[in-house]
Amino acid sequence: MGAPRRNRKKYNKPKEMWDLQRINADNALVEEFGLKNRRELWKVQTELSRLRKNVRYLLSGSSQQNTVIQERMIARLAKYGIANKDSTLDNLLDIDEKVFLSRRLQSVVFKKGMARTSKQARQIIVHGYIAVNGKRVTKPGYLVPVDEESTIGYYKPIDLNLGKPKEAEVAVKGKEVSEVRAKSE
Repeated sequence: MGAPRRNRKKYNKPKEMWDLQRINADNALVEEFGLKNRRELWKVQTELSRLRKNVRYLLSGSSQQNTVIQERMIARLAKYGIANKDSTLDNLLDIDEKVFLSRRLQSVVFKKGMARTSKQARQIIVHGYIAVNGKRVTKPGYLVPVDEESTIGYYKPIDLNLGKPKEAEVAVKGKEVSEVRAKSE
């Protein structure tokens, strides 16, 4: 049959596709955060434009319902570490793409030192070696809530050759050295 709902694009393409200044800025962000392609960046930019549109709408009118929506919006952004709990609507207009991109699982894994590069962080996430709160997460674009950031760890024990010997190898080498010394005495 198929999906019960219609799948839609979650991004909008830039209006000026061949603007050299925009292309260079996008390339710098893609390289800095290790994104797979421009679509991942466009998803973030679309989400940011939706946020700004909603903030402008809330700033235009003032009612009791708008204050409730405003509080929920700020609480949601504070949950993900994008804004502070005491932020105002004017502060939300100053948020840029880098804030959203730095909260992705791929960026957090790289910053925690679990991978040497952001591309390697993406690879170990996609291959299923990263868990958040004990559950395997295979999407590098997963936005990490602030309270779950400390629970990020390896799902399976892996050796990334980060220059640190495994504990088992050290123990085995230690036994071999002691056995050799005992035999020579």
